Amino acid sequence: MALPRIPRERSLTYGLVESLGQLIVTGAYDVQPFPTEGQLSRQHGTSRSVTREAVKMLTAKGLLQARPRQGTSVTPEAQWNLLDPDVLRWLLERKFSLQLLAEFTEMRLAIEPAAAALAAARADREAIGRIREGLKRMKAAGQGEDEPVAADIAFHTAVLAATGNRFFAQLDPLINTALRISIRFTNRIKGRAAGIARHEEVLDAIAAGDAERAALAMRSLVGEVLALITAASTQSGTARKVARRTAST
Repeated sequence: MALPRIPRERSLTYGLVESLGQLIVTGAYDVQPFPTEGQLSRQHGTSRSVTREAVKMLTAKGLLQARPRQGTSVTPEAQWNLLDPDVLRWLLERKFSLQLLAEFTEMRLAIEPAAAALAAARADREAIGRIREGLKRMKAAGQGEDEPVAADIAFHTAVLAATGNRFFAQLDPLINTALRISIRFTNRIKGRAAGIARHEEVLDAIAAGDAERAALAMRSLVGEVLALITAASTQSGTARKVARRTAST
């Protein structure tokens, strides 16, 4: 069946949101005012309606604010909605930040063990099958038959869905977005893809209905990721200090 076509104006709007979002987080408007809708339309070759909608979407993401008689301006970074997948992706891709990645992994450490425990208590055969399929894809990726990052993400998002909790399930886009950055980084440090055995421990505990073991297994898995990021951050900080001392001598 043919997929429905995205209306041209809608695709133009998304394209403008992507372009402006990247410009905002890379600091393009730190020393110059954010353009007016008319200026944006001329700069990007878009209609006023497309431009206006894009500005509204960026405002909803916390990146812009409009004030009477002052026009539209970029908000301070502290006000940006980090739980918006687009904002998180732009930030992580902007200047790769180990600190931001560590903070996100700390959030995972609070959420995913609880999700694994709920999945163990509630998951039906179909939900467990999706987690099993994620692990199967990870094993296939180890043989070069699947994409490692996509397979790993499929496993983790299947666990969230298996909780039967709508709030956990709606974290899927956020987890998906950040894991694409996080997994590539940690795999590069380890020189190999994610450990199958640790993921298998999570699946086995969920399938057995053992909530406590499932939580512990997931905590160990995500905790290992946080330890890698923390170690890399420490090494990076040490390297910067050495560089500064060397430059000052």
